[in-house]
Amino acid sequence: MAAMTETNNIHAVMEGPEGDDAKCSFHQRIFLEPQEKKSNMKALLVKQAKKTCSCTPAKIKDCVLGFFPILQWLPKYKLREDLLGDVMSGVIVGVLLVPQSIAYSLLAGLEPIYGLYTSFFSCIIYCIFGTSRHISVSIFGVVCLMVGQVVDREVERAGFDLDPVLSVLGGDRNSTRNGTEPLCDKSCYAMAVAATMTFISGVYQVAMGFFQVGFVSVYLSDSLLSGFVTGASFTVLTSQVKYLLGLDIPRSGGIGSLVTTWINILRNIHRTNICDLITSFLCFLVLIPAKELNERFKSKLKAPIPVELFVVVAATLASHFGKLRENYGSSVSGHIPTGFLPPRPPDWSLIPNVALDAIPIAVIGFAITVSLSEMFAKKHGYTVRANQEMYAIGFCNIIPSFFHCFTTSAALAKTLVKESTGCRTQMSGLVTSLVILLVLLVIAPLFYSLQKCVLAVITVVSLRGALRKFRDLPKMWRLSKVDTVIWGVTMVATALISTEIGLLVGVCFSMLCVIFRTQRPEAPLLGWVAESETYESLSAYKNLQTKPGVVVFRFEAPLYYINKECFKSTLYKQTGVNPVWVKAARKKAEKRMLKEKEAGSGDKQSSIPVDLGLEPVGFHTIVIDCCAVQFLDTAGIRTLQEVCKDYGDIDVLVLLAQCNPSVRSSLLRGELFKEGEEHLLFHSVHQAVDFALGTRGHGASRN
Repeated sequence: MAAMTETNNIHAVMEGPEGDDAKCSFHQRIFLEPQEKKSNMKALLVKQAKKTCSCTPAKIKDCVLGFFPILQWLPKYKLREDLLGDVMSGVIVGVLLVPQSIAYSLLAGLEPIYGLYTSFFSCIIYCIFGTSRHISVSIFGVVCLMVGQVVDREVERAGFDLDPVLSVLGGDRNSTRNGTEPLCDKSCYAMAVAATMTFISGVYQVAMGFFQVGFVSVYLSDSLLSGFVTGASFTVLTSQVKYLLGLDIPRSGGIGSLVTTWINILRNIHRTNICDLITSFLCFLVLIPAKELNERFKSKLKAPIPVELFVVVAATLASHFGKLRENYGSSVSGHIPTGFLPPRPPDWSLIPNVALDAIPIAVIGFAITVSLSEMFAKKHGYTVRANQEMYAIGFCNIIPSFFHCFTTSAALAKTLVKESTGCRTQMSGLVTSLVILLVLLVIAPLFYSLQKCVLAVITVVSLRGALRKFRDLPKMWRLSKVDTVIWGVTMVATALISTEIGLLVGVCFSMLCVIFRTQRPEAPLLGWVAESETYESLSAYKNLQTKPGVVVFRFEAPLYYINKECFKSTLYKQTGVNPVWVKAARKKAEKRMLKEKEAGSGDKQSSIPVDLGLEPVGFHTIVIDCCAVQFLDTAGIRTLQEVCKDYGDIDVLVLLAQCNPSVRSSLLRGELFKEGEEHLLFHSVHQAVDFALGTRGHGASRN
């Protein structure tokens, strides 16, 4: 107890010159008293429980306003300042969303009308629950691809490829299901699968918000997400090639779907529909240059030119009046009904089939939404709440799943359009919904003759941003080789294996990279910057000085079970002295001398020193700079104990400097030092070096 009481006062040594001898005085001490410990855990839990369970009008009001952010900003809405920008950005985004919603529906394996439903409901719901003023929540290509893969798998599992005309929701092929539910064709069953998975994804996201597990997103680094999106973009592009060429081939899913799809395309390339091929080529000729001009002159244009809408209108008119379907067999979108279908709950019997698939979709959706909302909030000087964002994106999936919608998330391209066209609040989302509502109620049937190859071109052109990441690889490599490798591994795994497995591979590989970097960290020797109290790496800076007899070593990582051997081996290598070998050599020399003495070598040989034939150690103290050691575990404490003991056996003193409070507490609890040796923990390297020089000067050493 006396030792533990004494350890609460950490002694620091101050430098003080003593005349011409220039010896350091190390008797001046600084006493730091730790804060008193908080009350016992039981009282703390009771206090927190009372605070959490208390119910006051003010707390209820804060809870309601926090859960529905629209109640906070809508009463304060500034019509003169914000309305014009919100209306302009909402209209432009709505115009851009219409063709993309129809195109991405095909990517998800669904009818075009469902994409319009999804965009309509998601914009309204995020406006109510979201905390970001700028992001646009709608259809995202990568998420659509992941939904489409599950939809195709379940549709094939239900046997619709064998009987594409009739089947009953859930797999029963009688005329009715349980005598009450009517027949459901392939399109209806596909929507049931997508809606059920959307519902489960939303439940996962709301649960993550409730349990405040938003920290999961930290495992999805920027390089990992970028590699995932790029790899998924290759899969999206591959899935659209059959529409560009007008080929009627089955959609491949599962592991290696990209390779399988290309094999099927090459086998059926001779069946290419020339009409669809020419249309695709002409659309590319219009869309790509127009997109490039939009980006190049975006600072001069008040709003981007909605070239997709122009292409859709022109292509629809050309297809209708040219009768491309009747004359050339071109594939068209077909009938798109007006109005809304009656609400319908998800098919609960499908939950076991899609529950596991919904996990990566939910994680990707909330990770992209939270990262985009925080990015734009930081840019415009306001704050967002990550957990509320998870609630918002969760409800954007749960509620629309009852209205024939599929999974949504924030979309970068449309968010950038909103920001650049003057968006101030989420009122722009309501305007976007009104534009889509107009299409749903009036304009939708006019897209009957729109060729599917035109929608495929719109989808492929939207991938340009992700595919351009290859141009940034040299810059990324110069900035961080590890991040570049993570990007490459995630991209390749996502493209060649599958999106879900690619995401898992990326997460595991990035975590292994973190572990590897802590397993093999930088561990340099330090030198003294003249006329200062600073010590820096000898390998990084010139003109640094070393103190005679003192070696300063820094380990730039936590010290735990994974890198404990690396710590010891690096320390021995940098100091040039392995104490275990030195002790073994000394014992061997002692035995040899003893044998020579017993053999009667004479008194002359009996005076041979113990370290005969051994090189001197060259230093008397090692100072370990622990400023970069964030924590220690039991293996790390044992390693330090072994190092101190081994070097102590060869008369070398080991001092620790710049330990943070948690590391210092671990060392004291682990009894690294004996009673009365607490002063060997120093607050700076400079103090530790002065102590070592002073101790050596006074002839003291540690046994």
